[in-house]
Amino acid sequence: MLLVIDIGNTNITFGIFKGNNLNKHWRLPTDKHKTVDAYAIDFCNIFFFSNIQRENIKGIIISSVVPPLEYTLTSMCKKYFNINPMVVSPGIKTGISIQIENPKELGADRIVNAVAAYAKVNQSVIVVDFGTATTFDCITEKGIYKGGVIAPGLLISLEALVNNTSKLPTVDIKFLNKVVANNTVNAIQSGIFFGYIGLVEGIIKRIKEEQGFNSKVIATGGIAKLISSEVSEIDDVDEFLTLRGLRIIYQKNL
Repeated sequence: MLLVIDIGNTNITFGIFKGNNLNKHWRLPTDKHKTVDAYAIDFCNIFFFSNIQRENIKGIIISSVVPPLEYTLTSMCKKYFNINPMVVSPGIKTGISIQIENPKELGADRIVNAVAAYAKVNQSVIVVDFGTATTFDCITEKGIYKGGVIAPGLLISLEALVNNTSKLPTVDIKFLNKVVANNTVNAIQSGIFFGYIGLVEGIIKRIKEEQGFNSKVIATGGIAKLISSEVSEIDDVDEFLTLRGLRIIYQKNL
């Protein structure tokens, strides 16, 4: 079994692969203050209740955009699993060519998503990842990563609105069947939801126009299904794209 771990700014997503199949998956909140032992308790408890035997895990790969936790989780793997995990970092084999000004700046999660998306469609592809930030990544039909876009995430946008106004309440994000609202809560929900749809559609269309060809578009991340239901430019939603990409990279580096 292969354990894949993606450390994001908001959540740590991890899963178990048996061969090419994602057998189980879980999500924990990201906590920079947790120790190696505290994370070990979380992982081991989850594995216990999921009937996963630690000794059956033969390999581990980690991607991280939170440097302190990369060290913490790597240390946990060594101490409690007796495995020195593979880490997505400069020099690792990915199967794609990264052609931007400074490849070292590119987040590990974006590399992993690009690898998984290109492997999935084997043609030019745009990946939209709805995370803490929303990222758009462009890969050509020859597997060349050309660059992308970073926008504030939907939840960050909502928090900024509520935290910087005195009288607006916190609201849930949800689908609305009309734009014009007749109360404050629905007005905020409409602005955030339809405003974000406009942002996503607009950026994808501009990317395609700039590239001069029609790429497939794959969405991933926590709210991908919610937003994608209203964005005609998105062709596919894969909630576990990052985990699948980690498995692919692990296999390429054996």
